Amino acid sequence: MDLQLVESENRDLNKVTLEWKKFVEEVQDAVGYEFKNVNLLYQAFTHPSFHREDKYESYERLEYVGDSVLNMLIAKFHYFLHPDLAPGQLTRLRAANVDTEKLARVAIRYDFHKYLRHKKPLFKSQVEEFKDAMLEYPLHSTGLIDPPKVLADVVESLIGAIYIDCNFSMDITWQVVENLLQPMITPENLETHPVTKFYEVCQRNGWSVKLIDTWEKTGEIEVFAGEFAGKGKFSGKKLIALNRAAHNAYCEIVKNLKTTCNDYNF
Repeated sequence: MDLQLVESENRDLNKVTLEWKKFVEEVQDAVGYEFKNVNLLYQAFTHPSFHREDKYESYERLEYVGDSVLNMLIAKFHYFLHPDLAPGQLTRLRAANVDTEKLARVAIRYDFHKYLRHKKPLFKSQVEEFKDAMLEYPLHSTGLIDPPKVLADVVESLIGAIYIDCNFSMDITWQVVENLLQPMITPENLETHPVTKFYEVCQRNGWSVKLIDTWEKTGEIEVFAGEFAGKGKFSGKKLIALNRAAHNAYCEIVKNLKTTCNDYNF
């Protein structure tokens, strides 16, 4: 046997062991929870593109559990915190606190993206693009930017891992989740979706809406209402281009009606 090869393999193994020990310590410190079974933590940060490289499964099953647990915890929290809110309002509030963008922001805040084991060549650039977009919208963009879904998946899988590791204790899991989701979106700062706002103002003024969709060719969508128009562009996803067009038109309408559009500067 080649002794140099064995020594090289041992050095590589020691390096990996030290890196993952550091990973465990940093993630546990960040979330304020110490795992009894660290294998669950490894699994929570293993993307499906990577999991065949070692014995750990991908995070997909943990994500499934975490998604359900998170929705239940937030529903319970809002139910008791806001006894006067109607079911529809509670649903909107819950959705805003557990949607892809909100959870992706959590992942960025705690640097979870740095620990993800994956083989996604575009992941790093997608994260950097999202981080830049976050600067314009400190709390939430309400559909105007495109968060990498993988970031939200990691948060959900981590919650699922904690829930299983603590023997399915909702109370212990909530202690971690409540801290992770800060600052939470409240009824006071919950924004209405840009498309909803646009159609509501059109209905109030009796304007018909016209849509020009050239997204396949240009990445753009234009909306027209009365004398007003708005344009949105985003080649990556058609829905975001539509949201931006509606938001742009809404702000033009509000500005011309001599009121203030404080929602976003877009």
